[in-house]
Parts: sequence; C-alpha cells; structure tokens
Amino acid sequence: MESFIHALNDFLWGPPLIILMIVTGLYFTIRSGAFQIVHFPYILKRTVGILFHTKEELKEEKENNVKGLVSPFEAIATAVGGSVGYGNIAAVATAITIGGPGAVFWMWFTALLGMLIKQVEVTLAVYYRRTDEEGNPYGGPTYYMERGLGEERGFGKLWLIPAFIFGIGIFSTFFITASNYTTSKVVAETFGIPKGFVSFCIMIIVSVMVWGGIKRLARIFTKLVPIMSLGYLFFGILSIILNIENLPSVIVSIFHDAFTGTAAFGGFAGVSMRKVISIGMARSVYSNEAGWGSSPMIHASSKTRHPIEQGLWGSFEVFVDTFIVCSITAISVLITEQWTSGAVDAELAMQVFGLQFGQFGRVFITLTMMIFALTTSGGWYAYYETVLRHLAKDHPKLKNIILVIFKRCYAIPPFLLALYLMYVGDISIWTLVDITSGIPTFINVIVILILSKQYFKLLKDYKGRYMNIGEYNEDEPIFYEDKIEKEKK
Repeated sequence: MESFIHALNDFLWGPPLIILMIVTGLYFTIRSGAFQIVHFPYILKRTVGILFHTKEELKEEKENNVKGLVSPFEAIATAVGGSVGYGNIAAVATAITIGGPGAVFWMWFTALLGMLIKQVEVTLAVYYRRTDEEGNPYGGPTYYMERGLGEERGFGKLWLIPAFIFGIGIFSTFFITASNYTTSKVVAETFGIPKGFVSFCIMIIVSVMVWGGIKRLARIFTKLVPIMSLGYLFFGILSIILNIENLPSVIVSIFHDAFTGTAAFGGFAGVSMRKVISIGMARSVYSNEAGWGSSPMIHASSKTRHPIEQGLWGSFEVFVDTFIVCSITAISVLITEQWTSGAVDAELAMQVFGLQFGQFGRVFITLTMMIFALTTSGGWYAYYETVLRHLAKDHPKLKNIILVIFKRCYAIPPFLLALYLMYVGDISIWTLVDITSGIPTFINVIVILILSKQYFKLLKDYKGRYMNIGEYNEDEPIFYEDKIEKEKK
C-alpha cells in the first residue's frame, strides 16, 4: 500500500502536472503582458494600499463594492488564513530536507507564475458565482465549470465530470490533512503534553470556531492573520540578521542546486534535479494554493466592483504567502545550517528557532504553529461549505441539513487521522497531502485554460475601465448573472 501511495504521488507531481503548471503560467503571463510583474505596484495599490486610505476613501470603496457577502479584506484574510498556515513552516522545512536548497528556487518560480494563475481562478470564480435564495453569492471552480463549461462553452452535462473529480480531490483533504497531526506533535514535544490529548483539544477548538459559519470566520481571520503573520516574520527576519554572514552562500546554493540537484552530506541523503523541481512546485502549490482551486471559493463571496479587482487580491495573497512568509522560513532554515541535521517537518523549524532564541523560540514557534493550524482549518471549512452549497443548490432544506451535519463533524476526521499516524501508521503525512493537492490542481488548471478567453475579456474591460489602458464597453456586463439578466430582458 505504501509503495502504491508513493508511486501515485510521483506520477501526480511528475512531468505531466509540472509541465501543465509551467505552460499555463507562462501562457497567462505572456498573453497578459506579464501583468503580475509589470503592474505589481498597481496590485499593491489596490490591495494593501486600500488599508491606508482615509475614512472618506474607505466609504467610497464600500459604496462601490456592493455585490458580495464579505469585504475584500475579509475575503483575503480568510483565504490567507487557509493558505498561510502550518504549511509555511512545516511544509517548507520538509521541502528543504527532501529537495535541498534548490527546492526554494522552484517554489519562487511556481509562485511567480502562480500569482497570475490565482488571479485568473479568483476572477473566474467571482464572475461566474451564483446568488443563493438568501441573496448571498457563492462561487468557485465547480461554479465556473457549470456556467463556463456547461452553459457558455456548450459542454452540457459533461461539466459534471471535471467537477466530480475536482470535488473528490478537494474533499479528500477533509480526511487527509496535516494540520491536527503536525501541530499536536509540536505542542506535545514543547510542553510535555500527551499528543492524543493535544489532538483532541485542537478538534474541540476547531469545532467551536467553525460553528459560526463563513461570516464569523471572516471576522476572526481579520484579527488573527495579520497578528500571527507579523509576529512570525519579525522573529524570522531577526534569525536571518543574526546569521547574515551566511546569506550570500545560501542565495548561491538556492540558484545553483535548482539546476544541478544536491549532493549527499550531513543528514541529507542527496537528490536529483527532477526531485528538486517536483518537491519545490508541490510545496509551493500546497502553501499558496495557486491553481488548487481552493481559495477562489471564499474570494467569490467578496464585495467587489469587478471580478479582476478581487483577482488582484489573489495575486497579492500568493506574493505574501510564498515570497515573504515561505521565504523567511526557507532562508532561516538554510542560513542556520540546520537543514542537514536530520530533523524533519516542524521539528526542524523548532530546532532553528530554539537555536536562535532558546526556549522562548521553541514556545513561540509552537504557539505560531497552533494559530496557523487553526486558521488553516477554518479557511478550509469555508471552501468545503462552498462546494456543499453548490452540490445542494436546488434543495434548500437538504442543503441546510447537510451543512449542519458537516459543521458538527468537520473536526473529527483530522483528529482520527492524527491518532492513526501517531499510534499505528508509518506513511509520511506530506506524501498524502501532496496527492490531495495534485488531483484538484490538475483538473482546475485545465479548466481555467479552457475559460481563458473570458478572463482576458474581463482583464481588457478592467484595464480600460479603471487603469486607463485601452477601451471598454460601458454596457458590457461584468458579472455572469448580470449578463443572464440582460439577455432575458
């Protein structure tokens, strides 16, 4: 069984998906004129820049963004809560212990292309979203598969095939997730508490957190995400400064090993170039979720004036997640020269922070991992709820029953998996989670390629309408539901 799981993982993150991700990212980058690079200052202006607007400007923004369930910042906070998490610490540390320094380069490269891939999937999710019977909008990959493929592209009921495979992939993470297991190990080791008890406590906390639904989660994340991210970045940067003399050699090794692989030394077993690329791309997608199709499910509920506008937040999300948070983790691990010590997973991060800041460092990274795990679990609950709402969209009573049951049971499978891995199983948790990310990513990236025409149409409209670049049609509907309504009239 273990050999089959490893073989499946090697296939999913082998040449087919690697080539598909690179080709898709380059296609959108080249055809958009490298939008995520050329217009990066504008992306910052329309995302983080809004947070520094005056009260009058914020009031105007609120009046313009009339369509949606949550604010753009609440959407990005929830989405970042789902993507910025234990993966930025444990998964990145694991990427380096498996793939060496070169894996960091491929994480960066994938994220650079991923900034536009996520912008595309978020844009399509907002454009094709559906308003439910309560007047709240929901969207995501299954929605743009139904409306984009099924209705606009003439696929008919065939859209159900990719939607089914995508749904299976997404919901496999409901049963296979590293959050509870990884965090329980770290907390137990730091404070000397039984792992099973810690795992149970995490299950209870997550359950209480998600019972309030997406709106409550959004309010929680707007407070937790900035605090946890800034605190982690501060001590990560401080760790790098304390070892600044090693930084030049670390940068050289990242670029050199990306194209040569890494020889065996210390506690590192050595790795080929192909493995370096595979592990770097897999961890990048797992961390920032670009192409995975997950975070568009919460972005689709945002209040925004234009689908591309929310897509800019998607690009910003990938930038923060990988180029800032993941980079801090990676360089901290490499610059302290602990990555060949034999420590793995979150234990390596704890070792690095413990080396720099003593017991305080170990406690700090443990608490950070704890918060990251909770926000990640909460963010993913929002994704699952979106898929379930679409599944039962025509049956309101059934939908409410399903959501209530799911909400009550949500935290149980991660707890059971954690117990299994602690006391029975010996399969690497990261091999399992790579499989769960590979399946939906494969399907979703193919779908956004098919629907690329609609994205570029919206991009042209946005650039003309708000960036004074080119022309646009004032009467052109910028949301699919508006288009349907106009056609009916």
